[in-house]
Formats: sequence, C-alpha cells, structure tokens
Amino acid sequence: MSSNDELVKLFKNQITIENTIVDSVKNGLTDLKNPAVKAVLKGISLDSVKHAEMYSSAINLLTSTPQALTQENLDKQTELLEKHIRLEAEIIHKLVEIIPTVQNEKVKLLLDAILNDEKRHHDLLKKVLDILVSGETITDNDWWDVIWENVPFHGTPGG
Repeated sequence: MSSNDELVKLFKNQITIENTIVDSVKNGLTDLKNPAVKAVLKGISLDSVKHAEMYSSAINLLTSTPQALTQENLDKQTELLEKHIRLEAEIIHKLVEIIPTVQNEKVKLLLDAILNDEKRHHDLLKKVLDILVSGETITDNDWWDVIWENVPFHGTPGG
C-alpha cells in the first residue's frame, strides 16, 4: 500500500504526463486533414485534460479534509448527476440500436468507441453519486443523530 506522500508524488507526475499528451496532440492536430483521426486524437487529448483534473482531485482528497455538503448542495449535485445519468442512458440506448445497422466500418468503429465511453461515463456517474456525493454529505437527519446520540433519554423524562 502506498503512503499518501508517495501517491501525491505519483499523481503530480501523472499530471505532468497528461499535460504533455495534451500539448503533443494540440501541436499535432494542426496539419491533420483526416477528420476521424483528428476527432479521435482530440478525444484522447480531452481525456488527458480530464485525467489531469482527476489526479488533482485525488491529491486534494489525500491532502485536505473535505468539507461536508449541505443538504442544498447535495440536492443540487444529486439532481445534476441524476440528469446526466438519464442522458447517458438515453445515448447508450440509441447507440445500441443504431450500431448494428451501420454498414460503414469506420463509422461503426467511431460509434463503438463512443458507446464504450458512454457506458463508462454512465457507470462512473452512478458511482460518483453513491460514493463521492453521499459520502461527503451531512443531512439534517445526520445532525439530529449527532445531537441526540449521547443523550440518555432522548428528550423524554426519565426514559
């Protein structure tokens, strides 16, 4: 098991690598004429931007104490995540229907890549909703539990 310091060092290095990928792709895209290759490379570059941000978030999780979400923040984030989970599900459903009907193998390759990404996004959003949002939330019920947890008679006279 790696220590937090080792992980932070590794993640900082990975951020540098991801940023190098972004710069490399950006420089290489200027002369490309093939729109499919250009789109795939740009997608990989965008993934690298995302990965760098995720590494940065991981560093933050390892080096600071997260502030609990308020009920209002929880509601907003939950609503946003649930909306995107629904949108991803709709896209997945459409792609699953259309891909078998596509004759062009190059187009099919691109659609398969999109479908795989959408499935990963869908699963990740559900996990984010479950683990990250719920795990950092203090609801009104949680506050009442904290207040009354060690009170011997929970507000009733003598038990």
